[in-house]
Amino acid sequence: MGMMQEFKEFAVKGNVMDLAVGVIIGGAFGKIVDSVVGDLVMPLVGALIGKLDFSNLFVVLGTAPPGNLMTIDALKKAGVPVFAYGSFITVAVNFAILAFIIFMMVKQINRLKKAAPAAPAAAPTTPEDVLLLREIRDNLKK
Repeated sequence: MGMMQEFKEFAVKGNVMDLAVGVIIGGAFGKIVDSVVGDLVMPLVGALIGKLDFSNLFVVLGTAPPGNLMTIDALKKAGVPVFAYGSFITVAVNFAILAFIIFMMVKQINRLKKAAPAAPAAAPTTPEDVLLLREIRDNLKK
């Protein structure tokens, strides 16, 4: 029973819950970035370079069976080793875009934190014993 109680305390701590929310949002955000890279950026880059589809750039490292279509999926299904550098290029561009977006978000958040005016510090309260001593002093002056 003790282990279940410890697990419950661990699982409901703020850090664990924040991490879970972060992972879920990160997964969804990753899908958005994949779409931006695959559907928006890579076609533009491919058009500039010569209408290349980076995901289909590869080098066959083995012997392709005769009559097989020369696509990366068909070769992988046939068990032929393939050096898929186009997929790596896509993932690297994906990472660079994701890192840049996160950088811009953090930069914006830090800028907003600096722009928010700090609450004026309240005047420190005078301790009660000091107040009593002042009252005694004032009474003695009379």
